[in-house]
Amino acid sequence: MAALVWLGAAVTVAGLVGLVYCILSLIKARNAGLSDEDLRARLKQLMAWNLGAFFVSVIGLMMVVVGILVG
Repeated sequence: MAALVWLGAAVTVAGLVGLVYCILSLIKARNAGLSDEDLRARLKQLMAWNLGAFFVSVIGLMMVVVGILVG
């Protein structure tokens, strides 16, 4: 079950990379001087990516826990 732990860690890192991407994209959008409507549209788009990244990260953490408990 060690493979499941390492695979889960890799999935978790992929989710964290997605979260960092969302944070950096939001900072870039805020500094771009967009209008309020454009900034809201960009935020709505990033919200979907943010939730997806959280989901991937949680799935990875669950894989790690299952790998530890089973192995």
